Amino acid sequence: MKDFVTMQGLEEREMLALVQYANLISQKGVEPFANQTFAANLFFEPSTRTKMSFVVAQRRLGMEVLDFATDHSSITKGESIYDTARTFESIGANLIVIRHQQRNIAKQLAEQLQIPVINAGDGTGEHPTQSLLDLVTIYQEFEQFRGLKVVIAGDIKHSRVARSNAAALTTLGCDVFLTGMEEWHDNSLNLPYISMEEAVETADVLMLLRIQRERHQDQVTLDQDSYLQKYGLSVERERKMKKHAIILHPAPVNRGVEMDSRLVECDRSRIFKQMENGVAARMAIIKNILNQGGNYNEKNFNQRQAFIG
Repeated sequence: MKDFVTMQGLEEREMLALVQYANLISQKGVEPFANQTFAANLFFEPSTRTKMSFVVAQRRLGMEVLDFATDHSSITKGESIYDTARTFESIGANLIVIRHQQRNIAKQLAEQLQIPVINAGDGTGEHPTQSLLDLVTIYQEFEQFRGLKVVIAGDIKHSRVARSNAAALTTLGCDVFLTGMEEWHDNSLNLPYISMEEAVETADVLMLLRIQRERHQDQVTLDQDSYLQKYGLSVERERKMKKHAIILHPAPVNRGVEMDSRLVECDRSRIFKQMENGVAARMAIIKNILNQGGNYNEKNFNQRQAFIG
């Protein structure tokens, strides 16, 4: 693959290869690039986990990070996103990572640029690198995907994480269910909705979502305590989960809203493990993209190809 902008259209074998490669990196590390390599991180939206894990991943791979801040760029002078990205391409960036509030912007840039583009979140579109790290976390727990029951819970309508994971998990053979308040349903995903009571008893993996207040056009007045009791993961609901079931959340967590604060680091929570896996997942994506593009030929590439094959 030249770019990594969506989970849509990836085959099961491709996803499993990336998951297994990221898992291998998390266990054994990987050789950095032998040649000087530049990564341009274009983050137009606030980010802690995604941005910093990309930076750590890039530096572990020996890359030079070309950082970017909208307040100190020519965007303030009216420069287009394309011209900004094209500028980084022209001065020698080997890949671009972009997060932006405009849906499909990463796909558009990928079609216009010669260098690879990685989607770090595009509005309510997709968040494929978050999906990959979620898949790695699930794989580490269960060592397979087929037949697992995964419930995605919360603000489905506005969540790019839900969209990417719904596509990826279905491709990998999971039974995927959705739950959340009716105003935030997204029937375009063509997956069954169940109640939160059913969700906690059904799920092998309960994937909670943050309420995406910044993307709501129709503001819904929420009482936090009421939301937790009706739609969130309370302590009482957690006790009804299967013994082996795990909790995921892309974070940041609105403690006491999507889930009781006491559950954020409980025994079945893998939230901080997800963050840890985020670095390995993003290293795997970068290595896969740049090697398959023919730019590098480090000594461990043949071994990796054998592992994936």
